[in-house]
Amino acid sequence: MSLMTVDELNDLMRREFPQSQTILEAISSKSSRVRIPVNLSHLRPGGTVSGPTMMSLADTAMYLALLGEIGPVLLAVTTNLNIHFVRKPEPERDLIGECSIFKLGKKLAVGEVKIFSEGIDGVVAHATCTYSIPER
Repeated sequence: MSLMTVDELNDLMRREFPQSQTILEAISSKSSRVRIPVNLSHLRPGGTVSGPTMMSLADTAMYLALLGEIGPVLLAVTTNLNIHFVRKPEPERDLIGECSIFKLGKKLAVGEVKIFSEGIDGVVAHATCTYSIPER
């Protein structure tokens, strides 16, 4: 069970990270599902979604899954993010990120994010993320 709701977390993101285009769709125990509505600003030459867009999606998915577990600890920060770009995302489809936290300690959380083009089977990118959790 999550400490924060989808609405509470989306409100937090709009308030604290107004530049973010990521939308939280679902939150549950140690997991989240997020979306970036892809538009021309996310594309790079060659007609594909940029790496920084996918990295931002992965980072935000992990952050929201973590806050869902620990509450609004805004100073939790990324200490590591590793991403593998597996295949070209579809430029006319939204990106979906599905996060799963597999280690949640007092000071560190580690999880993975699988990124998909909406409606297409097969991962387009896979990321692992580590977050540092400040003393509460």
